Amino acid sequence: MSRYKTYQDYMDSELPWLQEVPEHWQLSRLGKWFEERNDTVSDKDYQPLSVTMQGIVPQLETAAKSDAGDNRKKVLKGDFVINSRSDRKGSSGISTHDGSVSLISIVLKPQGISPKYTHYLLRSQPFQEEFYRYGKGIVADLWSTKFNDMKNIILAVPSSIEQHTIANFLDHETAKIDDLIAKQERLIELLKEKRQAVISHAVTKGLNPDAPMKDSGVEWLGEVPEHWSVSKIGYLCKVGNGSTPNRDNSDFWEDGYIPWLNSSKVNDNFIHSADQFVTLSALTKCHLPMVKKDSLVVGITGQGKTRGMSALLKFDATVNQHLAYIQVVSPSVKPEFLHLYIKAQYARIRYESSGWGSTKDAITCNDIKKYFVPIPPLDEQNNIIKNTHQKLTIIDSLVSKSEATRSLLTERRTALISAAVTGKIDVRNWKTDTH
Repeated sequence: MSRYKTYQDYMDSELPWLQEVPEHWQLSRLGKWFEERNDTVSDKDYQPLSVTMQGIVPQLETAAKSDAGDNRKKVLKGDFVINSRSDRKGSSGISTHDGSVSLISIVLKPQGISPKYTHYLLRSQPFQEEFYRYGKGIVADLWSTKFNDMKNIILAVPSSIEQHTIANFLDHETAKIDDLIAKQERLIELLKEKRQAVISHAVTKGLNPDAPMKDSGVEWLGEVPEHWSVSKIGYLCKVGNGSTPNRDNSDFWEDGYIPWLNSSKVNDNFIHSADQFVTLSALTKCHLPMVKKDSLVVGITGQGKTRGMSALLKFDATVNQHLAYIQVVSPSVKPEFLHLYIKAQYARIRYESSGWGSTKDAITCNDIKKYFVPIPPLDEQNNIIKNTHQKLTIIDSLVSKSEATRSLLTERRTALISAAVTGKIDVRNWKTDTH
């Protein structure tokens, strides 16, 4: 923030979230500037809206639906809406739509304060922390804040002219930052597409561009090098899945030492450790499989990204019912090559498993056994593994750098908004054409 001036005179607000504020700003309770809108309406008359981290938008397809369509809060354009629950921190904004929101949200009518400035002030990180500090509840991350408490939060409010200038400044500066963030996100997306293409080409076409090709006999696989064979996972591997022992039975969990994996572990490329452990009693009585080191584990259920994701296990473990294991038993295929191949097939696996009758949004062990796999000679598999990992290391490094840049830009955006709405920088003389 060193490029921006500070105000000449400050006063101590005696409030940790505000600290020192410009001397001419007005310290007053939030209730002076906002009234609560508490009208109950139906979503048949007022379109349902979602309160998100990006602001107030028409109801998302992913939003939880309820039978309370006739018992919602009315929202008008220019109202500020904030989700009162602490586990939805940051979900708020000025609405550009007339509509309705769930009763868990607080709807505010700005009174004598700029709606655009309000959008930045009440969405700023310091205010959000202060807002949820006023919450009440049994579980800390599920606290809810009521308007009767919220209205007592002390705000530092500049003049209307200064509010307008600050809001315009933030519109301009955050738009530039958002554009840079969008470019980094696009670069990350392209790098990830490149990563997938590198894997796919290596495990289906090989490294030699001049190799004679033949029809694989599998429509979606197309041609493969002439000297490769094609088989099914079921002929090459042992495939199965596990279960979750009863959590209420201490004999299954207390002092457990056998690693037990759930579907979150497929987010790792290689699994080197476990977070949960079961006992030998659980292993035998719950018929849990003992999965050998260098087996693959694959997420097999749900609509989230884990379905179809795979990881290579680097120690013996057992698994729950949301994971399938693929243990290579044939000497003709290396686990690392099969791992790359399964990764290359992620999109196809998800597509096919999203509509197979009763197993919709699920992959069965029988499905996995039927997957076709191209098989190069072992020495060629080794070369493919080595070459591909070298290329992926370079791509992953570029992705990490872009993700770090995106994080820094996001942090800068947050800090800039916080500094402007709490008076830590003076932008009264700011003009678009001078920046």
